[in-house]
Amino acid sequence: MRNADVVIIGSGIAALMAAEEICQSKNVILFTKKKVWDSNSMLAQGGIAAVMSEDDSWEIHKQDTLIAGCNVNNIEAVEELVKNGTMSMKDLVSIGMEFDKDETGQFHLGREGAHRKNRILHAGGDATGKHLVETVYERIKDKITIIEDEMAIDLMIQDGKCKGVFTLNEAGEIISYVASTTLLATGGIGAMYQFSSNNKSITGDGIAMAYRAGCEMADLEFIQFHPTMLYIHGACKGLVSEAVRGEGAYLVTKSGRRIMKGLHPFEDLAPRDVVSRAIFNEMQNGEEIYLSIEMINGFEKRFPTITSNLINNGIDLRKGLIPVVPGAHFHMGGVKTSTNGETTIPGLYAVGEVACTGVHGANRLASNSLLEGIVFGKKVAKFIANLPTTFTNANEQKYMIPRHRSLPTKDEIKEKMMKYIGIVRNEVDLEKAISYFSYYLESETLDSRPMSKDELERYNMLTTGKLIAEAALGRKESIGSHFIEYIDQPATI
Repeated sequence: MRNADVVIIGSGIAALMAAEEICQSKNVILFTKKKVWDSNSMLAQGGIAAVMSEDDSWEIHKQDTLIAGCNVNNIEAVEELVKNGTMSMKDLVSIGMEFDKDETGQFHLGREGAHRKNRILHAGGDATGKHLVETVYERIKDKITIIEDEMAIDLMIQDGKCKGVFTLNEAGEIISYVASTTLLATGGIGAMYQFSSNNKSITGDGIAMAYRAGCEMADLEFIQFHPTMLYIHGACKGLVSEAVRGEGAYLVTKSGRRIMKGLHPFEDLAPRDVVSRAIFNEMQNGEEIYLSIEMINGFEKRFPTITSNLINNGIDLRKGLIPVVPGAHFHMGGVKTSTNGETTIPGLYAVGEVACTGVHGANRLASNSLLEGIVFGKKVAKFIANLPTTFTNANEQKYMIPRHRSLPTKDEIKEKMMKYIGIVRNEVDLEKAISYFSYYLESETLDSRPMSKDELERYNMLTTGKLIAEAALGRKESIGSHFIEYIDQPATI
């Protein structure tokens, strides 16, 4: 059994920002089930949304966020986010973050879907997340204990409070960490889907652990699909940032018909749920969809990461067409928290994509994700740093979720998620999903021998999948990223 003032689970930007603040006054252990670099933050291409020009304001950013979120956002959280954007960017610059600039030396501000102003800061063209994570990591790597290749498997709950976490290391050993405060920063659920922009390790573990501990969840049905994943031979091969459409690219069919014309005032820069459904409907009708980039001068320089991926996957840029498909990208729902990261279990906090403050509503505004990790990572950390460190010896516990006799493969689960809880849902499919997940979760167990990491990930995927399906079935109206069709049912006798 090991002790720490604060244990942080995850290594994305929310986890790193929190660690940077907390380690100034408390002992911090941060661990991740893969490597530090295995996070969605590292993959973020587009940039960070923040008010950085005189013709912009936090009020406009707020309105754009609310409109994208269908006005079901937590307004307090939205204001916290957008009001702190400008100063947060200045703070990042002061610690060495280098954003791209134009020929006059001013920040090059991009534009993305549902934004009325150019306010997206980016670094390395389309490698913003990588530059951001590396900048913050350099500041904390010698100030905290970082443990890689160790998976959090369950929270340690005693007397209604979180006292730490159980982990599983590469040797198959279960380790107990006792902590005054435990912070979940495990990311979202994207890798639970067949088509996804997410790191392969993002399998809904944080939600599953918090659920088993008794945490309240919120808005689990709201899952954003990014409209433009590179689509090669029936598989996703990486993200094509919305910033590409911000530079003028547009979606077309094989014959050249623009699919967003007349569908929305913002056309190809409409909110992501609108664009994803448009592509989905076209593909249901047998169309192949492409992103036309022929109008973008200097594409290779502006988007070096995307260019490299396209070339590696055999795309001829001279043709100016990129085959695309929507893929699971961001989870607006998660573990219900206050803006200070407080969950419904004392001692347990959550931040970043695994948490749900309600800031994104039913559909996240583009490039508000890294901003959320930065702003709320720091806010939650300050709240935790000011908490008294109260160690109470946790009783030695016997852990284990019993091993199940059979679990489906990850690919089988991903296929079911895409088929039954995808871009467009219906009640029949959602009930099928719940039945499918329940069958395995309620199946006969063998013994209390620890599951492997892979088995635990599959078990977590099943748990989180069922929770999402139940939440989606419970919301009867279509709103934002949750779009439900009603199918005429035959009369029952």
